[in-house]
Amino acid sequence: MISPIGLCIAYLLDLLFGDPEWSLHPIRIIGKTIVYLERMLSKIKHSILSEKTAGILLCAIVVISAYGITWGTIYLSHRVNSYFGVCVTIVLAYFILSIKSLGKAADDVKSCLKEGDEESARKHLSLIVGRDTMTLNRNEIIRATVETVAENTSDGIVAPLFYLIIGGVPLGIAYKAVNTLDSMVGYKNERYLKLGWASAKCDDLANYIPARITGLLMIVAAMLLQKDWRCAYGTVRKDAGKHSSPNSGYPESAVAGALQVQLGGTNYYGGIPIRTALIGHNRRKLSESSIENVVSIMHLTSVIMLLLGALFLGVLQ
Repeated sequence: MISPIGLCIAYLLDLLFGDPEWSLHPIRIIGKTIVYLERMLSKIKHSILSEKTAGILLCAIVVISAYGITWGTIYLSHRVNSYFGVCVTIVLAYFILSIKSLGKAADDVKSCLKEGDEESARKHLSLIVGRDTMTLNRNEIIRATVETVAENTSDGIVAPLFYLIIGGVPLGIAYKAVNTLDSMVGYKNERYLKLGWASAKCDDLANYIPARITGLLMIVAAMLLQKDWRCAYGTVRKDAGKHSSPNSGYPESAVAGALQVQLGGTNYYGGIPIRTALIGHNRRKLSESSIENVVSIMHLTSVIMLLLGALFLGVLQ
């Protein structure tokens, strides 16, 4: 179990340094492992395994290995020296979070839009969303940015903190393994519909509680930032269940209500149009300030989650 101080230090490291460009980053290692296992399983699945069974094996191997290797690394580091073990624990916890990188990515899009450079804004946006971006107009770029910051506040910040708090770094890394699996193979297309089924379902399950916590904390953040928290609460109650994802609707509807904007609509994936439910009220037009506001909500939501987590860990100790 990570200590309250260790959790806070990991959070501050992420705020200061962001996501390190390091080939030995645990999440990058997990990604490379997924690619390798997918290739290996694809060679044998047609002969002795169904695609869905291969997908279940892929998910199980990656998640269990991520947990076990992390636990073993921390255990061995503590055997070497207790202080060394604490440092390893904090650094691994830091690798799980993505507060600075998410905020910077959104700010890069906003800066390009303010300069009138929509082409560069689309390129920056393509780094943080899965939808097609090259034909998006200004309003669609802003909507996509607001939606992805809202969703990733849950997936990339609150959920990792949640699992760090309840199960320590091994469970936090295991969650990131699930999240990485979903982002790489959890697509509803011909290639991954069966192979990625287990990963997508596991991700839905892992994010069920964190997404709802995120929606609640975003309402509190909206109130503290003097946004329309009542509208945020009402929009969550009314629109969260409309989203095709069982989880993404909670942070997105909270943000839509707080900013009094409308999210959702038609998105394109590989040239295929996907219609998503409209969320929120179109009382205010989406603008660069919408990106600035959602980043503020993201930061304050993460701080509230951190403080609650540190308090919880302090009580346990």
